[in-house]
Amino acid sequence: MNHDAPLTPVLSMRRVGRTHGSGAQRVDAVVDIDLDVHAGELVAVMGRSGSGKTTLLNLAGGLDEPTTGTVQVSGDHLGDMSKTGLAALRRRSVGYVFQQFNLLPALTAGENVTLPLELDGTDLRSARAMADIALEEVGLAGKARRYPDELSGGEQQRVAIARGLVGPRSLLLADEPTGALDEITSEGILRLLRGRCDAGAAALLVTHEPAYAAWADRVVRLRDGRIETVSQRSAVPPSLAEVLS
Repeated sequence: MNHDAPLTPVLSMRRVGRTHGSGAQRVDAVVDIDLDVHAGELVAVMGRSGSGKTTLLNLAGGLDEPTTGTVQVSGDHLGDMSKTGLAALRRRSVGYVFQQFNLLPALTAGENVTLPLELDGTDLRSARAMADIALEEVGLAGKARRYPDELSGGEQQRVAIARGLVGPRSLLLADEPTGALDEITSEGILRLLRGRCDAGAAALLVTHEPAYAAWADRVVRLRDGRIETVSQRSAVPPSLAEVLS
């Protein structure tokens, strides 16, 4: 983490809970979450399936509304914002990498990456230039004109990662971003995410792999929707090859 980062957190969650259903059908997806993530910080979120990891990520980015508590991104209370305001915040400030690639099949790889920039008013030439850089960073230089069905699953995932990281994002939310990638490519993506944080972004990374969580400044473990433990990184992360050998 960059210790010169400002003290105001990019992401602040206070007493956040999310409940689905009622009565016998009630499910408490997350319960009483207090979490801050500062500029320059990468926080890994771990836990068993159903522990609330994806729900936490969706609440952090305004894709879901908490039943209780408050969520702030860069000082803005998400609960006070209109749908239009939330959409603008997500386009400008929040980068998402989902488990599902969510690529538009009628658009090329480059067009999928430029889309959020264009929607926010970036001129086409600048958007394309930023998209080319983002695709090069994930190892897809020269494939901007390929359509999703012309790419492998791993390549599609890297396009989705490029789309999530393109442009000046202050908060990055990644849900198992390396699921379809080999070990070497996965390490490159983790280095890229780590580099974005070292340059000033804040990030939440949902992962089940201890080797990937080793790149984080903190590891938050969820159990039954609650924060069970929070641990600090004690050393520079080893390479994945070292961890897995």
